[in-house]
Amino acid sequence: MNTTQATRIILRPYITEKTFSLIEKDNRICFIVDREASKTSIKEAIKTLYAEDAIDVNTARTISGKKAFVKFESLEKARDLATKIGML
Repeated sequence: MNTTQATRIILRPYITEKTFSLIEKDNRICFIVDREASKTSIKEAIKTLYAEDAIDVNTARTISGKKAFVKFESLEKARDLATKIGML
């Protein structure tokens, strides 16, 4: 997967008070993703864009779009990525 394909899948981070608590409590970061994106393609896009391995991906369809809750190995990795993308 190249960067262009990955940016079509991962549209933007989703930032709310709940998503901030998910970072600290559960090592998860929430992204708005393409409606047709699969869990496997989301994992690949995270690896391509941010050079981090996602352990697990859960998705939910909402009014604001399809959300992907991406779980990382440790709190430090989740915090570092959140800082890198401007969430923290």
